[in-house]
Order: sequence, then C-alpha cells, then structure tokens
Amino acid sequence: MEQTRTYEKLDRPAVTAALFYPRQDITPPPAGAQDQAIEVEAGVTLGARVFLAPDPAAVNLLFFHGNGEVVADYDDAGPQYTAQGINFLAVDYRGYGHSTGAPTVSAMLQDAHRVLHWVRGWLAKEGRTGHLVVMGRSLGSVSAIELAASEEAVAGLIVESGIAQTLPLLRTLGLDPQALGITESDGFGNLEKIATVQKPTYILHAQHDQIIPIVQAEELQSLCGARSKEFQMIPGADHNNILALTGKLYFQAIKQFLKRVGKSHGPRRSGIRG
Repeated sequence: MEQTRTYEKLDRPAVTAALFYPRQDITPPPAGAQDQAIEVEAGVTLGARVFLAPDPAAVNLLFFHGNGEVVADYDDAGPQYTAQGINFLAVDYRGYGHSTGAPTVSAMLQDAHRVLHWVRGWLAKEGRTGHLVVMGRSLGSVSAIELAASEEAVAGLIVESGIAQTLPLLRTLGLDPQALGITESDGFGNLEKIATVQKPTYILHAQHDQIIPIVQAEELQSLCGARSKEFQMIPGADHNNILALTGKLYFQAIKQFLKRVGKSHGPRRSGIRG
C-alpha cells in the first residue's frame, strides 16, 4: 500500500538541496555480495547491494541509509550481518550510487513501497523464507517507518538516529521553515505513522547526536504503537559514530531483536501477499 500523504512543500528545490546529498558511486560489490537494479518507474532504477547468509530461512533486513551515504559505505557491515545469520539488503535513493533519477521526498517514499514489493518477489525466487524487517538510519527512518506503518509484509522495525519531527531537522540544516511556509503537518509525519505501527520496534540513538537530538528518539519511542518496543541509547556516541563505538555488540544486539521478532511474529506463511 503506497503512501497517501503529500510532500509538495518538502519537494521544493531549496528543501531537497538541504535534505539530500546524492553522490554517484560505482564501487564493485565485495566478495560475497551482489548488486541488483530495482526499476521503480520507467527509466528509473535504484541500486541495491545484497549480502546473503547461508541459511535460506535467515531473516531479511531491508536497510535505508542516511542522506550522505551510499550502499557501498556498508560494505564492511554487510559481512558482519551475515556472520550473525542475517541477510542484509541495502538500497540507494534516486541519484545515489548506481541509481538514476533525482531525489525528492515524494519519490523516496513512493520508491520505498516499490522496493519492498521487488525485494519480496526476489527473495521468493531465491528461496529465502525468513521474515522481512525494515531498518532506517537518519533520513532512512522516514522510509522505514512509512513501510512499517503501512505494509503487512513487514515483520518488524529498527530505527537508528531517527527523525521524529521535521521542522527541527530543517532548521539544523539551515532552512527557515516559517519563511518557506512549512509547518509540521507538511513534514514527514513520522510521529503520526509510528503511532500506528504494531510490529516489534527497536529504536537506537546516540546520546550526543548533534543533528537529531535524542529527544526525537524519545518521542518516537513514546508514541510508537507497538506492544513490543525497545529503546537503546548509545552512551558517548554522536550522529555518525554509533557503529564505530559499539562494534560487534551492535550486530549482536540487532540479532537478538530479530530473534524476538521471529518469536512474536510466529512461523512465516509461505507465498507472496499484495
């Protein structure tokens, strides 16, 4: 089910120039990984990099990265996920990595649904039967929360350094929302969406996040509609060094959460549903 909220004010060039930092990257996939091209509309494809664990029943983690990143930035993380028995599928936005097109907020959210549909079909063809969990870091939290709130196929949600309210982020990025005529109701709507999320949710946030203060994570946690929800503050970390500070513990914590998703979600039903 694709999103119905509109994002015209966030799609203005002045806003997209602050929100998105696309860069092309043609780094080949490392050993054990593979690249895929996902067509999201005629003439527009998104690049994805996939790391698969040996077990065909391994859980599938669909990952949306931050606004200044590309999938190749996670080449070191991918094997850490597979070592924990997790399939890791990272997808770029339009204009990033191998992707074509130009990024906008509307396109990013529409594409998230199309990516999910493609990923489910591809996993089925590959005989991959594990649950599918979505994860978003920073700007990627917008896509992940969107899917967790609206797509039945999503079994769980992980939010790292996620956005609760839009206007504080725009101000941090140097924009004046009032001058642009942007109110919170014109924003991403993450708080309203996460309030409808019923799937197990895991929120991670740095103690000293200088871009998205930890109070935003607390708001997401407070309003999240899931019965099973967890919040973890990373002491001493800032917006960009959670993984560097936590190392293997990061992947182990995610593995433990994904195990709990499997228990709460029950056995995966075979077949693809709409």
